[in-house]
Amino acid sequence: MDHAFSRSTHDRAAHLRTDDQWRSAPGPLRILVIGGEHVATTETGGVAWIVEADLAGHQVPEGEWIFLGYLGDVRHAALVIDRVPAELRPTSLRMIGPEIDRDDASLAVHAVGITRWHERHRFCPSCGAASVPAQAGHVRVCAECGTHQFPRTDPAVIMLITDDQDRALLGRQPSWPEGRFSTLAGFVEPGEALEDAVRREVMEEVGVRVGEVRHAGSQPWPFPQSLMVGYFGSADHADDGAQIRVDQDEIAEARWFTRDEVTEMTSSAELLLPPNVSISRALIQSWHGGTIHGRWA
Repeated sequence: MDHAFSRSTHDRAAHLRTDDQWRSAPGPLRILVIGGEHVATTETGGVAWIVEADLAGHQVPEGEWIFLGYLGDVRHAALVIDRVPAELRPTSLRMIGPEIDRDDASLAVHAVGITRWHERHRFCPSCGAASVPAQAGHVRVCAECGTHQFPRTDPAVIMLITDDQDRALLGRQPSWPEGRFSTLAGFVEPGEALEDAVRREVMEEVGVRVGEVRHAGSQPWPFPQSLMVGYFGSADHADDGAQIRVDQDEIAEARWFTRDEVTEMTSSAELLLPPNVSISRALIQSWHGGTIHGRWA
């Protein structure tokens, strides 16, 4: 499946992270100014890379450096600050993700993922003292006890389940407006296989028992720190195992959709599906196989 953030294209060159060797490496350095999930963008909406020599020409405060790696012979790094200046047109990566090219997406999702991790891990989990970045932004070290923290990623499963009529199971969260539906999803619990997480989450949220589960792809989702692992699954129809029983907690409404219903309902905006940046949309599109109108509203 082809979707935003689906493939990494840059060489992370981890061997250059120690002792800041990457700062003195030969060749040009391109810099992405970033704050949270917002990155600097160009006037046309692309990712804005600033050459190191031109950085002083912008009103950019001091920040933390993260070495991202190489594209060809060109080094790339992120300069992390609290807020991207207005002159650099700060924009959320999730908004521009579907529009930027694979190289920019590969580097930007790396930068945003590391940045969001730093925001949430500024103190040592062992003693509570402040920690500081090391290894070009890919480690945090406690200033008191020396404990090393490494970037964490929370695995989550996201799945499109079909029944014996090849209808797709979609659900709506309570906070969403009427008509907004998506695939089901949930975080993996400790000691749990990904396939078992698919079956558990579907059973918990809508009461449908899932049999066969097939891996579909994955997507880094640094909002703030997830890895979305996509699956297709088949409902088990034995003893009414495909009967929907919504939990009314995480899911307010769920139903089976045919392809014709998706085509007609998205055309009239009666049905609102996830945006193209999400692997959820890719799962639905792969199952549907035709034209789906509109997008997440």
